[in-house]
Amino acid sequence: MTAIASRAQLRMSYLRWALVTVPSVLLLGTLSGVASNSGYANGWFAALRKPAFMPPAWVFPVAWTLLYIGLGLALALILHARGARGRPLALGLFFPQLALNYAWSPLFFAAHKASLAFWVIVAMFALAAAAAFLFSRIRRVAGLLMLPYLAWLLFAGALNHAICTLNPDAELAAPASGTDIPL
Repeated sequence: MTAIASRAQLRMSYLRWALVTVPSVLLLGTLSGVASNSGYANGWFAALRKPAFMPPAWVFPVAWTLLYIGLGLALALILHARGARGRPLALGLFFPQLALNYAWSPLFFAAHKASLAFWVIVAMFALAAAAAFLFSRIRRVAGLLMLPYLAWLLFAGALNHAICTLNPDAELAAPASGTDIPL
């Protein structure tokens, strides 16, 4: 059979990918944050001095939920583009940056390695920017879906750097309470 798939069939194929990628990216990101006790409930983090531009606590779960949904949709678009030129390289950049993303919370919140976490964001941004560029060459919308993530990574990098600057001994500081030790 040599029939070409209809638009509806192609849309359903993309939706099947999205039904896997969006929940997976979101779930793994959530697990990373929960396992490392990220956020203001973390005694070590609560004790740190924060920059004036630090947003309220509720912003982070809202922002990351939306960003992970966007990443999942972008990934689904690229996975759906079988045979596209540059797809293996694009995915080869996307997955390592996503792994760095998931490693950041445990590194920062659980291991208290704020300086190393900053460099992880730098590497994550470089890989994500390259992936976004390649995504846009395959599916323009996939590249556009990564732009809010790239903007957030710049903001997160600035926050991370400011926290390191305001707390030069942060990595040696003991937690304010035992709340930052995952069970």
